[in-house]
Amino acid sequence: MALRLENLRPGDGATRRSKRRGRGEASGLGKTAGRGAKGQWARNTVHPWFEGGQMPLQRRLPKRGFKNPFRKTYQVVNVKDLERFAGTTEVNPELLAEKRLIRNPFALVKLLGEGSVTGAFQVTVHAVSGAAREKIEAAGGKVNLLE
Repeated sequence: MALRLENLRPGDGATRRSKRRGRGEASGLGKTAGRGAKGQWARNTVHPWFEGGQMPLQRRLPKRGFKNPFRKTYQVVNVKDLERFAGTTEVNPELLAEKRLIRNPFALVKLLGEGSVTGAFQVTVHAVSGAAREKIEAAGGKVNLLE
C-alpha cells in the first residue's frame, strides 16, 4: 500500500482516547468528574493564571516600554543609490522596488543624503532629509513629496 495523504494516520500507541468525564458512575469518572469534592476548583470558577491569592506573575513583573500606534516606518534609500538610474530622470517607489532598493513599493519611502549624485533626477518619495534635498537640487534635480 502506497503512502499517500489519504492513508496517513498516527503510529500505533501514539494517540489515546479522551477521558469521558461525568458520564455516569460506571465510567469511573462520574459524579464529580475527577474534580474532587466541593470548592472553588470543583466549580470551575478559577482562571488559568490564578496563583492561589499570591501576587500573579503578570503583576510581579515590571511594565516597560511603549509601542506608539502612530509610528511611521520608512524604507530608506540614500542619494548614492540613485546612480543606478543613469539615463532615467524620474525616480518613484515603483522604480526603486524594481531595482530592489526597497522591498515594498506601497510602503513609505524616505530619501537620505549619504553619498553624492551626478544626474538631475526628479525624485518622488514620501519623505526626504535636508541634506538629500540639497544634493539633488544642487545637481539640477527636483524632489516631490507623496501624501
